[in-house]
Amino acid sequence: MRIPLLPLLAALLVGSGPATVVGAGTQDHNRFKWRDAQGNLHYSDSVPAEAVKFGYDLVNPQGLVVKHIERAKTDAEIAAAKADAAKAAAERRAEEQHARDDEQLLSNYPQESDLRYAQKQQREMLDQQVKAAETSLRNQEQSLADLLDRAAEAERTGKELPAEQVSQLARMRKQVDDQRMVVAQRESERDKASSHFEEEVAHYRDLKAKLKPEAAQQP
Repeated sequence: MRIPLLPLLAALLVGSGPATVVGAGTQDHNRFKWRDAQGNLHYSDSVPAEAVKFGYDLVNPQGLVVKHIERAKTDAEIAAAKADAAKAAAERRAEEQHARDDEQLLSNYPQESDLRYAQKQQREMLDQQVKAAETSLRNQEQSLADLLDRAAEAERTGKELPAEQVSQLARMRKQVDDQRMVVAQRESERDKASSHFEEEVAHYRDLKAKLKPEAAQQP
């Protein structure tokens, strides 16, 4: 008696269960694959410490990589990554602030003459600060000179200089020294500002030049 071929094949397939890939093993779930320090390949159903140390792959029953997990970083590598991230964030904030400063510069001074006028006013203010510091220094130097004259006169006449005058002379010397430092600081601030003014104008011109092509492209 002949049995129909198609029903027989169907019955065999139903009874055999799911098919497996040759060479892929009999596992029906994902596994972990990694290489040890010597380069030897390993598979396991759980993640051992060695796999975490060197990194590993999650593979499916067909042996295909589902996900790759990098090795655990050392404390030094983690610290370096944090430092790099902080540096990148700081640079990004600086660039954003620089862009805001440029926008404000163009907004505050529509024309270069506006910028020049503001710089002129600031320079005059700095000049006044220098002159005020110099005037104060001259007054203190005169007071010190008077004290020194009295001290010299007392020395010529053989008189001992009172303790209060000695203390006053010491205080005046220190005040004069401090005021000289103030004058030097004010002059330095003025010189730095003057140098910055020229750089600011050059930067302003560059910004304006970049805006011209954009304006020309607008309808």
